[in-house]
Amino acid sequence: MGTFSTSSGLPSGNTAISGLSPSTERAHPLVQVKNLRKEYTTGRGKLVLFEGLSFEVAQGDLLAIVGQSGAGKSTLLHILGALDTPSGGDVYCASTPLKTLSTKQASSFRNREVGYVWQFHYLLPEFTALENVAMPLLARGLSKAEAGKSAQKWLEQVELGDRTDHRAGELSGGEQQRVSLARALVTQPKLLLADEPTGDLDGGTADLVFRLIERLHQSHHLTSILVTHNMALARRCSRVLRLEKGRVEELHPQEV
Repeated sequence: MGTFSTSSGLPSGNTAISGLSPSTERAHPLVQVKNLRKEYTTGRGKLVLFEGLSFEVAQGDLLAIVGQSGAGKSTLLHILGALDTPSGGDVYCASTPLKTLSTKQASSFRNREVGYVWQFHYLLPEFTALENVAMPLLARGLSKAEAGKSAQKWLEQVELGDRTDHRAGELSGGEQQRVSLARALVTQPKLLLADEPTGDLDGGTADLVFRLIERLHQSHHLTSILVTHNMALARRCSRVLRLEKGRVEELHPQEV
């Protein structure tokens, strides 16, 4: 992982955490989670997905969140990105208390501070790769020329500079996901959130996409949080959190 250490400063075993690991105490936190709770009302009463979650993500962390299906990993990611609201507790991102944001403010916050990559690319099929990448900038109010220029640069950074005029259906699965990565980063966010970004890809293509995420994470000084079932990829991250039975544990990447 280049400048990131995966062998020093982390717990030697599976230690339940309520705050930072020693390795992250030395860096300023970009994300702070305090006593987070999420519950749903069902026909059988309240379902508590998790409660009392407290942890921090330092600037520059490449963090993997792992755990069984249904543990709440995607829900946690949505809360961290102001796409969902918790039932209790607090989340701060870039010193912004997310629970104080109105719907309009949350939308502006996401466009300004957060980039998203999902398991499915969600590209608009009637638009070209260039147009898909430019859309967040157009939503911000940039001119078509400015947005297109930035989109072109980002497509080149994900090694798709020769595919700008291709529509989603004309691209392979790996190329589609690389376009979605360019779209996530074109606004130059501080935080990258990725929910199973390689889940729909074969092994070789998944490795290519993850290597690209690693490279851009470092070159653009991102803080990145990835939900993944791919333990081999999780081991390549600087930190790993496991969400299980409503609690979060920090793991040594090599023990995943």
